[in-house]
Amino acid sequence: MHPTLDVITYGEAMAMFVAAETGALAGVGQFTKRIAGADLNVAIGLSRLGFKVGYMSRVGNDSFGQYVRDTLTKESIDQGCVTTDARYPTGFQLKSKNDDGSDPAVEYFRKGSAASHLSMEDYVAGYVLPARHLHLTGVAPAISESSRELAFHLAREMRQAGKTISFDPNLRPTLWPSREAMAAALNDLATFADWVLPGIGEGEILTGYTKAEDIAQFYLDRGAKGVIVKLGAQGAYYRTADDSGVVAGQRVENVVDTVGAGDGFAVGVVSALLDGRTLPQAVARGNRIGALAIQVIGDSEGLPTRAELDALEQADALAA
Repeated sequence: MHPTLDVITYGEAMAMFVAAETGALAGVGQFTKRIAGADLNVAIGLSRLGFKVGYMSRVGNDSFGQYVRDTLTKESIDQGCVTTDARYPTGFQLKSKNDDGSDPAVEYFRKGSAASHLSMEDYVAGYVLPARHLHLTGVAPAISESSRELAFHLAREMRQAGKTISFDPNLRPTLWPSREAMAAALNDLATFADWVLPGIGEGEILTGYTKAEDIAQFYLDRGAKGVIVKLGAQGAYYRTADDSGVVAGQRVENVVDTVGAGDGFAVGVVSALLDGRTLPQAVARGNRIGALAIQVIGDSEGLPTRAELDALEQADALAA
């Protein structure tokens, strides 16, 4: 028997070593171990908000793989479809430390990893289809052809089952043979999604348009119910067939680590929509959690609990 989940997602979880000092990675002597993975960040964020989340992946029979499993246990994420594949290692990455709020350098060591061998063999209909919602990113489909096949199958099956789907492109151009191949595959995957969440730069790469309005319309024309284009510090633009607008971003005085901002944004949007909030309310929550994520070191450390989020939203309501 499988648990009934609110959200299902899949991808590659990795150990991440964050530099303890600024400067080029080659010169750093000390690192702090943390967890990484775009889809895993979203799973962590939604679980902290009280949703029952299931994560599909493969890890190696190694200390990094055990670290991933320990993290899933700590964050109350179901790992019934996480496989230990002793043939291949768990991936990891190095991340630099920046004090000026700029994007850190990240080096990946994931080629041939256990997760890159995700395939249709990992699909369990009884685990996936009862879930309310599927969240996909553009990372997992990029790590291998077999993983990409799994992404499309998940999307088709959940769409056919009448469940909702969100898609964050989360581009990793170095994992694709070309930008054209990346755009073609991810735009095809986006046609299954109810909610598409590109950044403004990602949208330009994927659609060829430079304006948020045109990027949003591109995906609405392909079947999306709502599109939210992230505008960085300016907030986000949203558009549906009947409504559109911009929700201003949250002011952040001290940006510590920009990696994970988009994942925090996805946590806010998806959680609010699953809570029955309006799209503008969902965007506002996305802006809030994205802002929280960039004020701490680590990709998921800034993601709030439900109690913390409720307190912040109640304070906003009183101040309004």
